Amino acid sequence: MSATVITDKDAFIRANTRSRPVPLVPEISIFVADEAVPLWHKTEEELGEEGLPPPFWAFAWAGGQALARHIIDNPHLVRGKSILDLASGSGLVGIAAMKAGAARVDVTDIDDFALAAAQLNAGHNNVAITTLATDLLSEASGKQWDAILAGDIFYERDTAARAFDFLNRHALQGATILIGDPGRSYLPREKLRKIADYSVPVTRELEDAEIKKTAVWTLLK
Repeated sequence: MSATVITDKDAFIRANTRSRPVPLVPEISIFVADEAVPLWHKTEEELGEEGLPPPFWAFAWAGGQALARHIIDNPHLVRGKSILDLASGSGLVGIAAMKAGAARVDVTDIDDFALAAAQLNAGHNNVAITTLATDLLSEASGKQWDAILAGDIFYERDTAARAFDFLNRHALQGATILIGDPGRSYLPREKLRKIADYSVPVTRELEDAEIKKTAVWTLLK
């Protein structure tokens, strides 16, 4: 295959997804795909490139939904603060933070489509976010935030280890850390404290269940 570039990512996202209310956070609607595999293949075909990461940005994952719900219901956690939505995917968590009164939200993801989706979804919900096209887990950054939000990031061993190191480093600098996770394989439970439990409606194709027990966590001190 010869690699090409999808110049209008917004148009591609709109053409291959539908705007739907997030099941656990119906105050927010995002562009989501009906199925993962067809969109994955469509992205590879359009780009002329194989082995691309799954379109995580096209779904409302359990951890992100729980974290977004928790923030909406507890706006004091983000009100007036600078926020980072780490591994943002659709941007759901960052959007929730803005709706809850955050002063500024940065969202970051290593997938350019995720950043485009986050901006599109933010505009769709009448909030403004800033996208950071940087792998913060690999590249040193002098930026600091009052709170860092991370949903569904502990799914792969190396990513989980680097994510925890990043979060712990910022916690030691004074940042509040909130994690949304349904107990994925590499969640470091022994280093976390559970704050809240949620029953999250999800897609069986993605999560092998229709309701996923999910928790919001913070780091042990």
